[in-house]
Amino acid sequence: MEILKIDNLSKVYGKGDTAVKALDNVSFSVNKGEFVAIIGPSGSGKSTLLHMLGGVDRPSSGKVLVDNTDMYQLNETQLAIFRRRQIGLIYQFYNLIPILSVEENITLPILLDGHRVDKRQLNDIVKTMGLDNRLNHLPNQLSGGQQQRVSIGRALISNPAIMLADEPTGNLDSKNGTEIMDLLKMFNKKLNQTLIVITHDERIALQADRIISIEDGRIAKNEVIRR
Repeated sequence: MEILKIDNLSKVYGKGDTAVKALDNVSFSVNKGEFVAIIGPSGSGKSTLLHMLGGVDRPSSGKVLVDNTDMYQLNETQLAIFRRRQIGLIYQFYNLIPILSVEENITLPILLDGHRVDKRQLNDIVKTMGLDNRLNHLPNQLSGGQQQRVSIGRALISNPAIMLADEPTGNLDSKNGTEIMDLLKMFNKKLNQTLIVITHDERIALQADRIISIEDGRIAKNEVIRR
């Protein structure tokens, strides 16, 4: 079942002679439960694409449909709510709130919606992440690997339609990077959780179901990995 559809997506920065086309009529779709890696050299447009998919920045033209909802037909307030509920974002540098505890960082999307936290779900997530004895710690009391686990927990807590990870292992050593990818793949399979990862690491890309290569703002390749 198709969970994400990108239709003729373009993003232009600037105007006239100084205009830069970061994305140029990009189109593809992703099925529920699929693991897709997006690769490309620096400046190719892959991070811009991630921002468009995550509702972080509006495209110049084109559509992004998540579970049949056209995100960019929503106003800013509607988009913020939709993003919080349907898109789980994981960043290279974690983006945790330093004055909040591990538990508060993970449950923040739920609390912002004014909902009660499902303690059973929270306990399942933190136990799987190995964070059950760190719930009251602040981010600066955690290792990089632990901080990224908190970031994953925060992305998962709302049961989003899509998980987007921007270089999730880029700030970690190889051991922690492998563990983080193993966790993401486990949730991808266990929860049938759609996963899209931006990466420079070919080893990570080759673990995906499909690799999309971006060059000069366009899709250069879109290939299924045969195993």
